[in-house]
Order: sequence, then C-alpha cells, then structure tokens
Amino acid sequence: MTTYVLDTNTVSYFLRGEGDIRKNMKREISEHGNLYSIPFAVFYEVKRWLFYKPTSLLKEYNQKFDTMYQSVEDNADMPFNVWKKAIEVYISLQRKGQLIGDADILIAAYCLVNDYTLVTRNTGDFERIDGLKFVNWY
Repeated sequence: MTTYVLDTNTVSYFLRGEGDIRKNMKREISEHGNLYSIPFAVFYEVKRWLFYKPTSLLKEYNQKFDTMYQSVEDNADMPFNVWKKAIEVYISLQRKGQLIGDADILIAAYCLVNDYTLVTRNTGDFERIDGLKFVNWY
C-alpha cells in the first residue's frame, strides 16, 4: 500500500475540479486501498492561498478543503526527524545552487522520512531532491 502526500498545487486543482486529480484519487483508493496525507505545511499554504480568493469562492473552497482535510487518513504534524531531514535537503540543494521554497523542502522531507509518494505538478522543483518519489496526476 502506498501513502500519497497531496502537494499544495494538487489540492488547489482538486478544489477547482481541474485535471484528473479526483479520478486518480478515487482509482487509487478503490483499486489499491492507498492512503492520502496532507502535512501541515500544505495545510498552511492552502489556507493562505484561500485567503486571497473572492468571498464567494472562499467559503466554497474552505468548506471543500476542510471536508477533504478531515477525510484523509494521515494528517500528521512534522516531528523532529522531519525537521532534521529538511535541514539535510536544504543543505544539499544549497550546495547545488538549486534551492526551492521552504514549504516545499518541508513537504519533501515529510515524504522522505515516511517513505511517502508526493502528488504534485511541480516536478521541476521536486526532481532536484534525491530519493524523493513523486507523481504528476494533473
């Protein structure tokens, strides 16, 4: 069984009904019993993004996200070992001159520590991280 971590862009596509995110999630659950996780770094980014939506969409998207967030199997926090891994990822990227955003580093570290697969459309940034498993379902 695989646990998929939903990246911020994946959640935003899900909320807007874009791409094949919902179809792929349903398939993975029904055919393989796979689980989903939304780490706190994604929660933070999504809620921050929702703040800038027009009032009519804000309420709708907030309700959808809250329902989605509560329905995922694993919405774990980021324990100390994830923070330590994030530092390692940061140093590795810094040395290569390929830094990415801090939230993305935390999301990647969360996946690496837990051996989870990230669902993202942001493959350009995440492919820089050694050992990170990711898929693009858009």
